[in-house]
Amino acid sequence: MSGRGWFMGLLVAIAASGAQSEKVRNERVAVVEVTLRPGEAASVAGDYPSVTVYFTSGIVAAAAGGGTPQSETVRRGEAVFRAAQARVERNSGASVLHFARVEFLGSGGAETWGSSGLSPHYQVLLENQYTRVYDIRIPAHTAEPRHTHKDRVVICLSGAQLRHLMPDGRQEDSTLKTGEIAWRRGSTHIGQNLGNTDLWVIAVEPK
Repeated sequence: MSGRGWFMGLLVAIAASGAQSEKVRNERVAVVEVTLRPGEAASVAGDYPSVTVYFTSGIVAAAAGGGTPQSETVRRGEAVFRAAQARVERNSGASVLHFARVEFLGSGGAETWGSSGLSPHYQVLLENQYTRVYDIRIPAHTAEPRHTHKDRVVICLSGAQLRHLMPDGRQEDSTLKTGEIAWRRGSTHIGQNLGNTDLWVIAVEPK
């Protein structure tokens, strides 16, 4: 079957479509959680640029605008930026594919943030006019130095019991669960992992 035939077939007969649920929506972002079993597909309107963060590794075959599908291998914790374009994404692997797609509803900004304000061991995964995306890992029973987050989507790959020490002396305890997707306001704090599990989070900050 031609690439266009494959694409149109998915649009017409999306009976094998995966599970999708909206997790966050505000004036800046819309976040959808998607689960695709092997062979399942999901259509994407593509009205806005987006970042996809993968909870699991696998193989994705994407076809945009009726073109030939392109396959790519993705890894757990990987963040992939995609331009605004209608497409169909199919799980071409042998295991369940689970990911979060963050769409940016604003026009973005020209400022470059780099690693400004972040804890030294955070890893910036990508940055462009729409977003800064970075990897946060805090081992169990350790703390990180004071740092500053901007408003962000938090995508948790490994949960933990946390305590935040605020500049005014307040303490805020919280728990992030594995698989959780949430919106967090910007703040300055010292982060402590009080639990027995290592924290792993991908943070997506819209510009």
